[in-house]
Amino acid sequence: MSESAPSWRPDRFAARLPYLQARGRILKAVRAWFEAEGFQEVETPSLQVSAGMEAGLDVFETELRDWQGGKRAMTLHASPEFAMKKLLVAGAGPIFQIGHVFRNGERSRTHHPEFAMAEWYRPGADWRRIAADVLALIRVAVHAAAPLGPLPPYRPDAAPEWVSVAQAFEAALGFDPVPLQQDAAAIAAAANGAGIATAPEDGYDDVFFRCLLNRIEPGLGAAAPVVLHGYPARMAALARLDPADPRVAERFEVFAGGFELANGFGELIDAAEQRQRFEADLAAIRAAGGDRAIDEDFLQALDHGMPPAAGVAMGFDRLVMLAAGADRIDDVLWLPVAG
Repeated sequence: MSESAPSWRPDRFAARLPYLQARGRILKAVRAWFEAEGFQEVETPSLQVSAGMEAGLDVFETELRDWQGGKRAMTLHASPEFAMKKLLVAGAGPIFQIGHVFRNGERSRTHHPEFAMAEWYRPGADWRRIAADVLALIRVAVHAAAPLGPLPPYRPDAAPEWVSVAQAFEAALGFDPVPLQQDAAAIAAAANGAGIATAPEDGYDDVFFRCLLNRIEPGLGAAAPVVLHGYPARMAALARLDPADPRVAERFEVFAGGFELANGFGELIDAAEQRQRFEADLAAIRAAGGDRAIDEDFLQALDHGMPPAAGVAMGFDRLVMLAAGADRIDDVLWLPVAG
């Protein structure tokens, strides 16, 4: 059967059908888990002023027109994070959402430009509590996928591992990147010593992610989930800094099935600090020749007062891949984006 044949062809659909039926069972089981945990399901707009401020995001841009002919630049959201945090300020939490998000320039075995994301927030919780939610939902999904089994060599009975970024780098490359985060030359020298090639123009982040992608992430969590935590403070994004060690952020990622499944934070609720981060991100984006809008409404909501919380975004399609043993993300989509 040719992979270039249209996804609607009966033979290609028949090959996907067992995964799609498992997807339905997993979706029901995940929603039941959230209901049992006391979450409220919410829906937020896909059209947003800002899709996010991460320089690596390639966003879908569009235009909103009003009946008088006015126009406003908008984007399709890459995550419902800003909108859901506004609902936390409003008092809606704990909340979850399972919906479609959009990221341009991403299509591979585990990437799709439009994909399903499960995102949820627990007011009053810390990052370890929300990471434990991810581990619980992996078990829920694997159970719901039966009679299909999880992606080999994943073992449903294997205990998860909790590993700091510092520990992972020490084990794979022989150095800790956290103390070096203000010194691009120092991390480049350390990476070179571990056999990772760098270029003179590389910044700290370039070298960090090259090390992560080449030496740490391949196969990470293939047999059992791995919670990778304690990212350098400069990569905090929307996470707060660890009060016990402000060199690192309360940011974690969960790897399972050999790929990243979830990204979560102990949430930053300080509006002034978040503005500073957004402005630094915007400067980096513009230096690279791009532009991005800052969501002022989100910053106003933070300033009004967001409760302490932890939150996480999980790729729902990847969860189905893991639980049902699918090798490609297109296998678990009812109809992939054509083209």
